[in-house]
Order: sequence, then structure tokens, then C-alpha cells
Amino acid sequence: MSQQIVISGVGIWTPEHSITNEELVDSYNAWVDAYNDDNKQAIEAGEIDAKPYSSAEFIEKASGIKQRYIYQKAGALDIDRMRPLIDDRPDDALSHQAEIALAAAKKALSAANKDASDVDAVIVSCAYTQRAYPAIAIEVQEALGIEGFAFDMLVACSAATFGMHRAYEMLCAGNAKCVLVINPELVSPQINYTDRDSHFIFGDVATATVLEHAETANAEHVYDVLSTKAVTKYSSNIRSNFGYMTRAQDVDPYGPDKLFHQAGRRVFKDVCPMAADHLSEHIERHNLTASDIRRWWLHQANINMNTLICKKLLGRDATADEAPIVLDEYANTASAGSVIAFGLNHEDLVKGDVGVLCSFGAGYSIGSLVIQKR
Repeated sequence: MSQQIVISGVGIWTPEHSITNEELVDSYNAWVDAYNDDNKQAIEAGEIDAKPYSSAEFIEKASGIKQRYIYQKAGALDIDRMRPLIDDRPDDALSHQAEIALAAAKKALSAANKDASDVDAVIVSCAYTQRAYPAIAIEVQEALGIEGFAFDMLVACSAATFGMHRAYEMLCAGNAKCVLVINPELVSPQINYTDRDSHFIFGDVATATVLEHAETANAEHVYDVLSTKAVTKYSSNIRSNFGYMTRAQDVDPYGPDKLFHQAGRRVFKDVCPMAADHLSEHIERHNLTASDIRRWWLHQANINMNTLICKKLLGRDATADEAPIVLDEYANTASAGSVIAFGLNHEDLVKGDVGVLCSFGAGYSIGSLVIQKR
């Protein structure tokens, strides 16, 4: 590589609406009462199981989540609906996902002291896109007035880091001079708000990063990308089956198996050691040990996962300063979690400090970047 690649800007867009654990549980338990009452005879006959109650304490203990942000709160807590109410926009209007992507992109461009004329590639990388085509990235490119090219990519909860990997590679190859990577995580429409084990997990957000050559960077906070690392290993333990095939399969396109679902204990058992090994191997490339890393910006899915991974890396619990947690406020925001952690916790680093950005999730997939403050 002839030129150093850097991250020169990060932006976070946070929805105005939020849902606390208490609000979520009140709604869910009211739905449970209605469901169990409507199906009383079948439950008593042993034909179906009664739905269990939940509690705010259970959610916080199981995940570390206390609340989550949501793009549209209306409808999500309505026991006769149990999903957000989002208007259907015409084809000639800006899409919902492009709207939040733009909000985050503008913040990242401002942080990087860039405007549209400086950017020549846009990647929208996230867990879900609201349509197959045209690409959300091309819609955002058009709205910003960026010349060049744009594309979408889906890598579930690793999408943000994988998107940065693609940007890094394009910059190294000379195919772009400045790349805008956006993660508009509008996940609430795919949440099953009637599933006790998963209804609390996700929140909506949008994040964005700017990557460019070091020689063109003029931001206040700039980070050299020392290297990237990715791995995937097939697993169905985290799955979302919604797609265009349901029209031909004569099945419920919004059935429980078409929404987000997971085997949580299996995921925990599989991913924690996989992520710890991945991170150890990545920093060893640079002759670094865990104690040399100033900050770990890890995927924000579950507090217990992060605690265990940090313990495997450091041999002890990480402090909040070493491995900041944002999922208590934001919940699991799919691929955006590590970028939120980075965006909210990087300006105190000094020249030479080394940090690691890492996301992991469905696939299984893990992506990481070792970066150093300039």
C-alpha cells in the first residue's frame, strides 16, 4: 500500500422516540393477557402453551439493555398491532432509510470537514434494506449530490465493519479517494414484539464514517487504519427469513420465522470464543497485546457477551473507559453498535493511542479494524 488510509469522520443520528424496558414490558404483558384469554380453551386442553410474562428486571439482567430508540413509536406498543406504524411513501419521495442515512452522513461529513464534492463512493452497509432496488446508497448519493458510485451491502451485525473494509480496499486500490460508509439500522420493523426472548433486543439508529487517504485528511480527530480482518462461518442460529420468495411459497410473509429469531444460548457459546480468538489474532499481527490497546469499541449486542470477550482478552473485567458500553441506552443496533461506541468515546484519545473496532453477529460474521490516533 502506497498511501495510508484513515478514518476522518464519524456521525450518529439518534431517533427522537425511545421505549424504556418498563414501557415495553407493560405492552408485552398486556398482549400476553389478551392472547392467553383468547386462547384459554386451547391452553387448558394442552393444545398450545400459554405465553409467559416478562419483566424489566429480566431484560436488564439478560442483556444490559435499559431502553432503546425507535424510528416510529406509534403502533409498537399497541397490543392490537405490536409493530411500528410507518407511512408508505411514494416512489418519488425520499425513502425512510435514506432519510436517516442522510442525517448520519451529514454529521460524519461535517466531522471530517468534507462536502459532497470530496466524496466519490458511498456504501450503505446494514442488516436490512427496505427494498431490493434501486440501492439505498444510490438514493443517498443522489440526495447528497455525490459524483461517482454507490452500492448496498448486507452482512447483518457485521455490516458496518465489513463496509469499512470495502472502503479501505477501494482506497488502497486507488478506485476512490474518499468513501462514505453509512449504517442506517432501521430494524424495528423486523422485531417480533410478541416474542418474550427477542422483543427487547433491538433499537433504531444510523451511523456513518468517512474514510480517505491521509494526505487529504484535515479533520480534528483522524485515525490511521493499521489493518482490517474479517471471518465468516455459516450458522442458522441467528436468522431472518423475510424475503421475496414468500410470495411463491404460500406462507405467512410476516410469520415468526420470517422475523428476527435466534438461539441465544448457542450464539453466546459459539460467538464469544470466536470473537476473542479473532481479536487476539488481529492485534498479534502488529505485535500488540491486549494491554497495549487503549480502547475496545465492541459490538453492542449483550453486556454479558462483551464482559466475557473482554475477560478472555484482558484476563480481567474491562473498565468502562477501556471498553465503553452504549447498549444500555441504544440496545442492540445491529451493525451500528461499535460505531456508536467509537463515535461517543474517541475524542479523548491522544496521538499514538491504538484502538480496535469490532462487530460480530449473524452469519456468523466478525469484522475488525485496528486503528491508531494520528
